[in-house]
Amino acid sequence: MPPPTYYEYKAREQNPDKLQDQSKRERKLEKEIQRVWEANLRVYGARKLWRQLNREGMDVARCTVERLMQKLGIRGITRGAKCWTTQTDESLLHPADLVSRQFVARRPNQLWVADITYGMTWKGFVYDAFVTDVFSRPIVGRQVTARSLLTWCWRRWGEHCGRVGRRKG
Repeated sequence: MPPPTYYEYKAREQNPDKLQDQSKRERKLEKEIQRVWEANLRVYGARKLWRQLNREGMDVARCTVERLMQKLGIRGITRGAKCWTTQTDESLLHPADLVSRQFVARRPNQLWVADITYGMTWKGFVYDAFVTDVFSRPIVGRQVTARSLLTWCWRRWGEHCGRVGRRKG
């Protein structure tokens, strides 16, 4: 950093009157955003804060409100209850990684993998499970339901083992 720039920066730190107009305006906006946010029980998000500031006669862009809120470390309340689909119990033993994260098969039915995913709908969560043969990547089985699908994955695996037969080695 060149010395003149450094000394100009230090002078602005000590004397706020030397700040650029944009920096002065943003400092005022930060105080107003904080005031409106606290006056509304700390629940307003960027959109409502932006609308309230414009109602009060402050011409400000919504993206500016979002940026300054992030800088101030404030955020609005989100609707709906938080839902955790996975609750890990660290005291339990975790299954061993039998393939060492090497998802490679030399023949069909040598290695299967299962993937369970979920998505939110108007009526709650919906779960989607796939069982895939790693060799040629076809989907061996798929199930969509509103309940957890872990038992379905095990049942599907058991059905396939009975159909194909156990291979030695």
